[in-house]
Amino acid sequence: MSDTNVPSRVFPRARQDAEKAKTGISTPQTETPAYRLAFQDMDFLLREDLRPVRFQLELLKPELILEEANIASTFVMYGSARIPEPAKARAMLDLAQGDEAKAIAERLVAKSHYYDVARELAGLASAFPNDADGKRHFVVCSGGGPSIMEAANRGAAEAGHESIGLNIVLPHEQAPNPYVTPALSMQFHYFALRKMHFLLHARALAAFPGGFGTFDELFELLTLIQTGKIAPIPVLLYGRDFWNRVVNFEALVEEGVVSRKDLGIFTFVETAQEGWDVVRDFYRDADPAVFPAE
Repeated sequence: MSDTNVPSRVFPRARQDAEKAKTGISTPQTETPAYRLAFQDMDFLLREDLRPVRFQLELLKPELILEEANIASTFVMYGSARIPEPAKARAMLDLAQGDEAKAIAERLVAKSHYYDVARELAGLASAFPNDADGKRHFVVCSGGGPSIMEAANRGAAEAGHESIGLNIVLPHEQAPNPYVTPALSMQFHYFALRKMHFLLHARALAAFPGGFGTFDELFELLTLIQTGKIAPIPVLLYGRDFWNRVVNFEALVEEGVVSRKDLGIFTFVETAQEGWDVVRDFYRDADPAVFPAE
């Protein structure tokens, strides 16, 4: 009995049965939807009743992808899909017709340098070394779209590193930007789960000028930190003039709806190095081993 070989499993794997089911005999019974394997029946999986299951799948799949890629933490970058790189912004200004369109185009040109800032910041974050266990940290993560999001993925790619893109299905046609690492390009149906995945592994976040989507994602994070639902992380707001123009933070304090200390949750920055220094100092104070003194 000493050389007995006990099998590790006795049931066939789901993949094996799935393949076998494709080659089954065709009869009136086997051709009905009821006969399909539940996990191969898209009509069944897309029923309203199955929403909780789809939530679980959309939570689990990205988590497994990141785990298998050895990604322990991310540096998330939010920003507008409408702020192009400087050359394209100037081209848009040349094509603008009418006073309002020209004024908007001029403002986009003024903000377009943040494309280059996001690109540089992504390169700095991507260079962070793996830990003793080989886990990867501060892996750049964006919404996977154009403009500022593209700049983030582009900066990582140009530095020779992988980056994540968390795309979402929208009514208008759109696709991941070409700089997202294909194996780390994910698509979501549920906004809520996409936002959760932005923050589950985030250990630093940079918010560049943006619109409703950027506001939605940023203010959810600020609320989570303010209420103690998550531990503080470095939150960088790029463009003091922009943010103070579109959000009157001081008025929120004066109105008594946030406290003065809540404004310390985030830091205004302008350059890539300035932002990376904030992250470095934050973690050096918390754990000098993370960022050893230079």
